[in-house]
Parts: sequence; C-alpha cells; structure tokens
Amino acid sequence: MRTLTVIASLLCCLQGRTETVSIDTARVEGVCEGWGVSLCWWAKECGQWSEEKLDSLIDWLVSPDGLNYNVFRYNIGGGDDPEWAHCTPHHFGLRGGKGLRAEMEGFRDSPREDYDWSRDESQRRIMLMIRERRPDAVFEAFSNSAPWWMTLSGCSAGNGTASEDNLAPDQYSAFARYLVDVCLHYRQEYGIEFRTLEPFNEPMTDYWRQNGGQEGCHFDVESQIGLLRVLYPTLRESGLGTVISASDETSVGQSLRDLRAYSEAGVLPMLGQWNTHTYEGTREDKARLRELCDSLGIPLWQSETGAGGRGLMGNLGMAQRLVDDIRYLKPRVWCDWQYVEQNFDQWSLVRSDRGWDNFTRHSNYYVRQHFSRFIPKGYRWLEVDDEHGLAALSPDGRTLVYVTLNASNRRRTVRLLLPQGAVLKTVYRTSRREQCEEVSTEEGLELPPMSIATAIYSL
Repeated sequence: MRTLTVIASLLCCLQGRTETVSIDTARVEGVCEGWGVSLCWWAKECGQWSEEKLDSLIDWLVSPDGLNYNVFRYNIGGGDDPEWAHCTPHHFGLRGGKGLRAEMEGFRDSPREDYDWSRDESQRRIMLMIRERRPDAVFEAFSNSAPWWMTLSGCSAGNGTASEDNLAPDQYSAFARYLVDVCLHYRQEYGIEFRTLEPFNEPMTDYWRQNGGQEGCHFDVESQIGLLRVLYPTLRESGLGTVISASDETSVGQSLRDLRAYSEAGVLPMLGQWNTHTYEGTREDKARLRELCDSLGIPLWQSETGAGGRGLMGNLGMAQRLVDDIRYLKPRVWCDWQYVEQNFDQWSLVRSDRGWDNFTRHSNYYVRQHFSRFIPKGYRWLEVDDEHGLAALSPDGRTLVYVTLNASNRRRTVRLLLPQGAVLKTVYRTSRREQCEEVSTEEGLELPPMSIATAIYSL
C-alpha cells in the first residue's frame, strides 16, 4: 500500500490547533466520470443570443481551462395549453414563478396534431454548440411534466392538489411514446443519442401545483413504478441505445425510499442509472444510498443541486455540499442546476443582468473550477481524512490533486511535509481577492478566511 501523508499545521490565531490530513493513494473510492449542468432553463434564454456572446459562454462552460463540464441534461418540455383553458395565461412569468424562460415549448399541442420539431430552437442550439465543442459530451434527456393534454389538471405545472398525481392513468402509454419519439428525433435528425432518459423530476414533492411557477408533475412511488413498466418496453422497441434513469427526488432520504420500493417491485432491471438530487440529505442518508446502489449494482449520479446564501460565503457553503456528496454519496457524475441566472450569484455560475444583455462570471464559477477544472473525468477519487476536502489521482498515477476549503473567518495555514518523490507543483486559490488564481507555493498552502485552494502534486 502506498500512502501519501500530508502533515497540515493549521495555525489558528486563537486556538493554535494542528491537524494531520492523510491521503491514501492505494484507497480508491471511485472514478470521476465528469461534471455537468442542466440546460433548463438558461439555454432557452441564452440560445437567442448572438454567436459572439455564445462563443464566450459555451467556452467558459466546456473548455479545459474553464469549467471543463462534459455532462448536460436536456429538458424535454411538456408545454401548456396554447388556449390557456385550464390555467392563468403565462403563469410561469407571474410573481413567484421562474419567469417566461421556464415556459417550455412542447412538441405537440394536442393529441390531434402532429409533432412540430421546430419547437425549442434555443435550447437545441445550445446543445448542438456544446456537442460541437465537446465531442465527448454526455447528454441526458429529462422531463418535468407531460404535455398539458395528458394531465388531469390540463396544466403542465401540476395538479390542483399538489400532492396528487397529474399524469392521467390512461395517458401512460402516450407519455412514454412522446418521450421516446423526442429521443428518436434527436438521433435521426442531429446524431445525438441520449445516454439516459429520466421521466421524472422530484416526483414525490408537493411543489407541483396548477398555475405554479414551472413545469412539474407529482408521481406517487407506485405511479412511478407503473410508468416504468410502460416506458421500458416502448424504449426497447425503439432501437435506441438510451437507458432509463430515475428517480430524481429532491431529497436523498426519499430517493432511498424510492430505490427500495423499485427493488421490491422488481422494476430495477428496467433502469440503467439511479439519479438523485441533494437539496436535502444528511451524510448518513448519502452513505446509505451509496451502499444500496452498490449492493444492487446500479450506477449513481448526483443529477441536480443548488443552494442559496450570500456572496462568497454562500458559494463556499455550496462547495461543502459538493465535498459531502463526493465523500459520502460517491456519484459517478455531479451536476449543477443552473449555469446562468439573472442578478444572482448563488444558484448559477454566470450572472446576467435583468435584460440578459450582459453576463459575467462570479465567485461561484471560480469556486466550482477548483473541482471540475483540475479533477477531470477519468481521475480516481481517493480516501482523505479531511471533512472539507477531496483528493484525486490521475489515471497514470503521476498527478495528485487536493482541494480543500476554509469557510471560517480565521486564516488557515497548511504546511506540508511530503514523502520523498512527492513535489508540490502548483496552488490555485479563490478568496475575496482572488479568482482561481495561481499563487506562490513557497510557503505551502495558505487559505485566508473564506477561501478555497487546489494543490497539485507530481508523484
């Protein structure tokens, strides 16, 4: 066993505490298959921008020197009734809603009409640009709601009672056919074959209400299982290589309950991947879900998360959630929710002004770079006894990356005593004054209050 022990002297001004951090290069905890983000809803808005603006925006997202993201989740819109017969016109744009950017276009307006494949041009434009820049990109298709005419309420935002299912029981086959037809179209027309198809989004929550602020559809666990029994043969008969992912619950605890129910119902062989969000979830819940996925032999993704807060402190709080997800959940892929938001520096990585005319990277972008830029797909996660840090080893075993954060108001000084042959090569840091900038390595690893640092070693 080869062990790299990093002796870290954390000189706290008042406590004088010393901490030892050990990284075991022989204890591989999993492999990073990439970092990702949903295209919903920023791509609908930004897809209307000029080519020049989009060149910069997409470069920041996918380039190795940018975020280096390689996984993208395409939203198959359901679409509301164009006559607004069952809900308030443009209710997504009303106060408390997500804005008109969340008013997704469905590809069919009624069961009597043909598909209109010209719909959703903006999101498609972004996806095609990503595919051009990142030929290795992985795409997942997911649904927030079935088209309005398949629902009980006639509204793609949810049922009149938010805790009740909204997909009509006699529309399961139609919804399955709709999802598969969209996937088929993208393969036939654009050569994009989605790796996975996720028919649910936070299905057991009580957020999805008629006239609500975004598309959403409640599914009881039994209803999820029922839809899977219909979707699975429809997808198999299509000839697509796409597999089903589920169940995208907002809570890790609910995700764990769903997985157990799926297993007991015998539908787990119909899935190729398990997805969970981590808006809610203890470290214990994350570890239990990881253990169950391992025992059942199903790959696991963290498919969506985000957090509030204020300024850099909020961004570092989100970074701690990322660290906890990797340490306890151990997903193959970790995904953000929004890439671009208006006038907000927490739920996004790029901030646009109210008119969507100007955009800039803010501190959350640079915080995320400390992970995704320096730990790309193929790196192996290592065991590290730092609750605020992660470590990964390159596929050839010659490069070690160690990321750690300091969300306190005291300086954290890390003095490194390295074994023979291990050399600290580069340190990058984000703080109140720095944005993922290279800093001197002469004094070791120094973290000012409210900061994050990535140290790169050659072995």
